[in-house]
Amino acid sequence: MSESQQPRMSMHRRVAQGIRNDIEAGRLRDGERLPSTRELAAQWEVSVFTISEAVKLLVEDGFVTSKARSGRVVTTPADVRQRLLTADPERPARPQVVLVGGWPGSGKSEFSRVLARMTGWALLDKDTIARPIIEPALEDLGSTFDDRESDIYLTRIRPREYEALDAVIRDNVQCGNSCIGSAPYLREFNDQNWLENVEARFNEDQADVTFVWVRCTLETMHMYLRRRGAARDRWKLANWDEHSRQIDLEFRPLLPHVVIDNDPDSKPLHMQARRLAENLARQAAVTADPKS
Repeated sequence: MSESQQPRMSMHRRVAQGIRNDIEAGRLRDGERLPSTRELAAQWEVSVFTISEAVKLLVEDGFVTSKARSGRVVTTPADVRQRLLTADPERPARPQVVLVGGWPGSGKSEFSRVLARMTGWALLDKDTIARPIIEPALEDLGSTFDDRESDIYLTRIRPREYEALDAVIRDNVQCGNSCIGSAPYLREFNDQNWLENVEARFNEDQADVTFVWVRCTLETMHMYLRRRGAARDRWKLANWDEHSRQIDLEFRPLLPHVVIDNDPDSKPLHMQARRLAENLARQAAVTADPKS
């Protein structure tokens, strides 16, 4: 869907939300100078006008300010910065595992980063862990490094990616570390046996697991995928109509879970992450002392 087909108000609010999410996730840091309006327009594939309107919103919300000789600079509001950087140094009585899933481009990586900054827990992202290995493996198997659609990837590579992610999470848990696992988890969250087995395994390791689903509209997904420009998204973007027909916006994990909304009208990610962290802390306290 092109920018001209979307409401102008909606698009500039989506871009503002995307930049704000990058700030909350730590990809853009306090004091860092923002790219020029034209550079941002190229990154987000929108007009200069759209960027100007998005930046106005960020200035109004206190995420960006103008400084002499520095241009527009990231300035996370004090209350947001305090919420993000006040991790409790004490470990929970039981390690906490948060598995964050969502459709590609939903914002699950951004939410995972925000939650990790807030809690100090290990952030374990499937793509970060597996990409340097699976891309050459795909080429060795006769496919291409950006393949995420073929039977070769789905049957031979994808299961290994999730095995590697699971193994790293369990290593952390067995060392007493809480962690956040980030991956689409599309098949996994739709598999009752898989979900129950995960709960049982972490229970054996004296850990608590929480399933999180990050949702947003198709328009927001499309914007995120275009902006990040990852090779693994090439087919999706080139065949957006076909890809989007495969997306079930009503999909949710089969076991109890937390839903995070990532659209312009949603609460900021740091507020949703804070609420989740506080709920997990209360649950951990009850588990540690059932009489409390």
